[in-house]
Amino acid sequence: MKMPFFITDLASAVTFLTRVRLPGLVMADIPAGARAAWAYPLAGAIATIAPAIALAGFVWIGASPLIAALIAMLVSIMICGGLHEDGLADAADGLFGGRDREKALSIMKDSHSGVFGVTAIVLSLLLRAAALAALVTQYGPLPAALLFVAAATAGRGCLVLQWYILPAARREGAAAAMGRPGIRTTAAAEAIALVSCVALGIAAHTLSPVLAGLAFAAVASLLFAAFVNRRIAGHTGDTLGAAAQIGEIVFLLTLVIAA
Repeated sequence: MKMPFFITDLASAVTFLTRVRLPGLVMADIPAGARAAWAYPLAGAIATIAPAIALAGFVWIGASPLIAALIAMLVSIMICGGLHEDGLADAADGLFGGRDREKALSIMKDSHSGVFGVTAIVLSLLLRAAALAALVTQYGPLPAALLFVAAATAGRGCLVLQWYILPAARREGAAAAMGRPGIRTTAAAEAIALVSCVALGIAAHTLSPVLAGLAFAAVASLLFAAFVNRRIAGHTGDTLGAAAQIGEIVFLLTLVIAA
């Protein structure tokens, strides 16, 4: 039985963005690539359900908000395999360590992390954990868990936005092989991210901060895309992962500041 495209695309997005492996029945015969980009925000939300439960659960059993947030981050990394953290580290090393375009791209292909990469990962983990802990204190464990899911959704929306805006920096790279989402696919992804975040914001009674978070995350994503384009004239898989991390961080920090 052939599955509808929205099921196979979502399955493709989940298996690409996480370490979860789904039955072959729900997978497309041909890799979806950029066609499945519309489902990335949904995949991000799905991947963050367990970490969000961990965040609220550990607070409810008596853990401090910061400890619960760090455990939630650990669960998230285990589910996603540190995919976006790895992209952030490689992008930081290449964009800030490379003297020119070719050197920056060469550094990004190197699996080893340098000082910029390590610093970026540490700051990403600390900022997100601190923001989640602050949200638990400000709103309570359940609203904070819902906002954690919203942040992941917004971050994947930022990823798709850069994917659409910039061409692939390498013709032979993995990012180029996946193609590039069209305007309709990108619009669908951003609409899903918007509706999902608004719904979660309403459920958490934080709609205004969520809208502010989305606006600032979008601005940060566009600014980062402009910087990436100036440095390497296109996106790579690493810069897409970095875009997701930056969008998520800015979204969470805005929620804390706007509370």
